[in-house]
Amino acid sequence: MLAVQRLWPSPPLDDLDDAALAEHYAWPDGPAVPYVRVNFVTSLDGAVTVDGRSGGLGSAADKAVFHLLRELADVVLVGAGTVRAERYNGVQRATRGRDTPPPIAVITGTADLDPASRLFTDTVVPPLVLTLHSAPRERREAVAAAGGELVVLPRLTPDAVLAELGRRGLVRILCEGGPSLLGALEAADAVDELCLTMSPLLVAGDAGRIARGSPGSPARRMTLVGALLADDALLLRYRRPPAAAATDPGRPA
Repeated sequence: MLAVQRLWPSPPLDDLDDAALAEHYAWPDGPAVPYVRVNFVTSLDGAVTVDGRSGGLGSAADKAVFHLLRELADVVLVGAGTVRAERYNGVQRATRGRDTPPPIAVITGTADLDPASRLFTDTVVPPLVLTLHSAPRERREAVAAAGGELVVLPRLTPDAVLAELGRRGLVRILCEGGPSLLGALEAADAVDELCLTMSPLLVAGDAGRIARGSPGSPARRMTLVGALLADDALLLRYRRPPAAAATDPGRPA
C-alpha cells in the first residue's frame, strides 16, 4: 500500500488515502477562467530525465499523483516534443465530475505528429492539436485523418492557447511540459500553480531543466501550499500569491 505523509499544511497527517490526496490537490475556488497547473518531476540535482525520459525519475507516489492530477483536470496541455519523447497516449481515466477523460491538447507549429502513434490509436477522446496555418497541409490532413481535432490558431502564444481552451470550457489546465512550453508560460506570467516532485536521485550528465526560455525574464515568487513525503520523494505544491493572481492584467477572460 502506498504510504504518503502530509507535511504541510498543518496538521501533518500519515497515510493519506485517495480522498485525502484528492482534497490536497483540489483546484482552488474562483471564477471560470483558465487556470494553469504545471506538473513536473526532477532529481535532487535538477535533472528532468533519465536516459531521455522523465519516467526514470518517477516513484509509485509520483505516478499516483500524476494520474490524480489528470483526473482532476479539464485538459492536459503538452508540447509536441514531449509527446514524441514520452510516447504519449490518451488519458484513460475519466475526469472526476465528467463522463470522459480530459483530452490531450498538443501544441505544434508544424503539425509534426505521427498519425500511427499512441496519441491517436490509444485514446478514449480525440486529442486537440493546436497548430498554425503555416503547418504543411499534408501534415494537418494526416492529423485530421488519424482522428485528431485540428485547431488552427493565428499564433501559438500562451494568451492565444489559453483563450482557445477557455472558449471550449477547458479552464482547469494541467500542463505537463516540456521545458520550452513551460518557459513560454513563465515568460507570459501564466503559471498559476506548480506541482513539483523531487525524486531522491542524483543523475550525472546534462539532463536539462524543467523550463527553458529567453534570458531576462523576471523571477516570480511562488507560495508553498502543500508538501507530501513518500518513499523519500518530496511532492511539493506551489501557487502564485493571491495578490499577483488578482492583479495580473495578462490573463485571458
